[in-house]
Amino acid sequence: MSDWAFSPAWRAQLAQAGARPPLRPRLALLWRGQAVGSVEPDWLQAFQAAGGERFFERQGQHLACQAPDDAALAEMAQVMREAGLAGPWRNELLALDSDAGEPLGRIERGTVRPLALNTQAVHLVGQAPDGRLWVQRRALSKPNDPGLHDTLMGGMIAAADGLQGALARETWEEAGLRLEQLEDLRYGGPLRICKPSRDAQGMGYMRETLHWYRCTVPQGVVPVNQDGEVDAFELLSPTEVVARMEAGQFTTEAALVLVAAFAVD
Repeated sequence: MSDWAFSPAWRAQLAQAGARPPLRPRLALLWRGQAVGSVEPDWLQAFQAAGGERFFERQGQHLACQAPDDAALAEMAQVMREAGLAGPWRNELLALDSDAGEPLGRIERGTVRPLALNTQAVHLVGQAPDGRLWVQRRALSKPNDPGLHDTLMGGMIAAADGLQGALARETWEEAGLRLEQLEDLRYGGPLRICKPSRDAQGMGYMRETLHWYRCTVPQGVVPVNQDGEVDAFELLSPTEVVARMEAGQFTTEAALVLVAAFAVD
């Protein structure tokens, strides 16, 4: 039996956790006439009461964003923040793409879960030459999944970075490693995750594409966090990783990536 033999029942639970519908009905959100996300009616009511009436127009079961450009989106994001209706604020712009994948603009990271906008993230799976796996434990100060295990590196892709730039930047910030130090670095593929989010007082929704890579971390090379978002790194055997994953000690995103990388069907 493979060291990466996951329980079929647990894998089924993981698949469900990565494809959960919204907790409540949502209004489809349009920008520039294209579908980009959705919002909860209660969120919309609270946002309009906080001074955001000018940013949205109800069109039947759809909601049209009236912000004409990125600058207006930034104003809208600030109203969301001041009203306590945004997610964690990072002063970081993410790409705003349509559901069809067309680039439309840029928007503050703190808005993406309340508006259920499409986002992109990158993960790096790092193995030692002996087959053990480097994993991180997320800092307890993280707003999402504090203290849980994650891949060697995992982070959202900023608009200014693109995929390759985010891979390099996040690998350095989270693990203190340069891509040139790694061996056999290769792209694994994309994964899709959709699930409710606690952002915006529990009215958010996550729709994200996870791009994952794998590599070998050479003997003697040890990851060291640079940005304070990781409490520790551990080098674990496959059987220990599987045990902790099935015990719920990994984020859903990391678990999906690791199953894609190692599961034996």
